[in-house]
Amino acid sequence: MKKRVLHIDENHPALLRGLEELGFENILAYSASLPEIQETLKNCQGLILRSRIPVDSELLTHAPALEFIGRVGSGLENIDLKEAEALNISVFAAPEGNRNAVGEHALGMLLGLLNKLPAGQASIAQGKWLREEHRGWELSSRTVGIIGYGHAGKSFAKNLSGFNCRVFCYDIKPQLGDTFAEQVSMEHIFENCDVISFHLPQDSSTRYFCDASFIQKMKNSFWLLNTSRGSVVNTQALVAGLNHQKIKGAGLDVLEFESASFASIGGGNRPPELDYLVTHPQVSLSPHVAGWTFESHERLAQTIVQKIKTHYKL
Repeated sequence: MKKRVLHIDENHPALLRGLEELGFENILAYSASLPEIQETLKNCQGLILRSRIPVDSELLTHAPALEFIGRVGSGLENIDLKEAEALNISVFAAPEGNRNAVGEHALGMLLGLLNKLPAGQASIAQGKWLREEHRGWELSSRTVGIIGYGHAGKSFAKNLSGFNCRVFCYDIKPQLGDTFAEQVSMEHIFENCDVISFHLPQDSSTRYFCDASFIQKMKNSFWLLNTSRGSVVNTQALVAGLNHQKIKGAGLDVLEFESASFASIGGGNRPPELDYLVTHPQVSLSPHVAGWTFESHERLAQTIVQKIKTHYKL
């Protein structure tokens, strides 16, 4: 009898095709309600999702036959990992699948900020042609600090290698440095860097990693990039840093105002901090799409299929 896999988010067709070729039966529930998902999950051995619903202990009580969960993305904050482990359920993510996309997006945001591209376009839209006011900086003379040196952080560092800039990285895991970035302490980051790029997972230890204290500890005024999770940066502290010019500019693909599913922002009441960021000439925003390329769409699916194949030794 075929193992059944429940899909609650639509992904690249390569995922369905790959699982079928491995002998699984795909059950599609892209628009199913939570009660419907709970009922269907009772007879499934696999669960594939992105971020539409949290896989918490309550949901897992409805999954007595579940053997694995595949998260088509990099973060696992929407899955109760401790409960999954206790129930002997394997959990697969795919940070390898979109690392190149995130690395390129971060580089694009940084180059845009250094060259004042958001402000330049805004001024031209107002009928102005201000060349001196939009004189930029070269990346080759900057020192970049990468906070979190996993798949995405390493990809960003590799992309920086052609610009002849200094690159340092910080991570709680030791010996992750490579030819593209030298691993150093946070004190070294604070003392030397004038660009900070965050590539951290979302958990209790990374919430507001960048707060008022972090910004104050930076010796130099700096540019800030965040392509990881919105909760990593305290938005009020970011706004204050921009106001006081301690932060020269910010490239944000994620914001703490996002919904848990990453499908919307702001809720019913639009935060004043969001209005500030939207109108700031040295802030570049994108709607959580750093890892959302056509190429990564397929690569994420292929990565999950390969991990399931390896797990079952197929």
